[in-house]
Amino acid sequence: MTLLLLAGTGEAQVIARELAAEGRAAIASLAGATRAPKPTGLPTRIGGFGGAEGFRAYLTDAGISAVLDATHPFAHRISARSARICHELGLPYCQVLRPAWEPETGDDWTMLDHEEQAADHVAPGSTVFLATGRQTLARFANLSSCRLICRQIDPPEAPFPFPNGEFLIGRPPFSVADEINTFSRLAVDWLIVKNAGGEVPRTKLHAARQLAIPVIMLNRPRQPDAFRVETACQALDWVARL
Repeated sequence: MTLLLLAGTGEAQVIARELAAEGRAAIASLAGATRAPKPTGLPTRIGGFGGAEGFRAYLTDAGISAVLDATHPFAHRISARSARICHELGLPYCQVLRPAWEPETGDDWTMLDHEEQAADHVAPGSTVFLATGRQTLARFANLSSCRLICRQIDPPEAPFPFPNGEFLIGRPPFSVADEINTFSRLAVDWLIVKNAGGEVPRTKLHAARQLAIPVIMLNRPRQPDAFRVETACQALDWVARL
């Protein structure tokens, strides 16, 4: 049996290390969003599959017998495609989807479905910290009267798409103290974040609460109708039962 691990999250790193330690036949796949990803401990391919037909062909050509999807909760197109094709091919599929964040006492969250809706809530002249990744920056074009700061892991290959924005380079994890220092130094008025879930990324939300910074929380997209677990441990149990 050869397992394909669709990676890119902290859970995927844990799963990959355990699979490697057990000596299981598995291949990790990374989308290539960062230039120097952390080693997985498994044979690793980097880059896309070439669409649905490319993914289907890869599963067949590589002799994949099961797919464990531990991609980001907002990589919904990848998850939907993977679940559908596995169903069509009769391959076991499991999605690892960590629980979404829920507001706690002292949080000031505005829940939105689309990035473009943020302009209805953020006052002109605000400094907005975008913890949403560079791929969706174009959706914030209507915040042209605000100062935008987007954090990313790698130095940018192109300038910020708007004259009112800048990149901040940093590699996680960040502690609560790190985030408080960053938000204070930049005089952040609003934090915009995707509801990725997880304890490590949540430090920015703890910092926002302590600094009384309002948060725009982008709701998760619809997930595939497929078998799902919440933790790396549960995912490894699923693999053990294959």
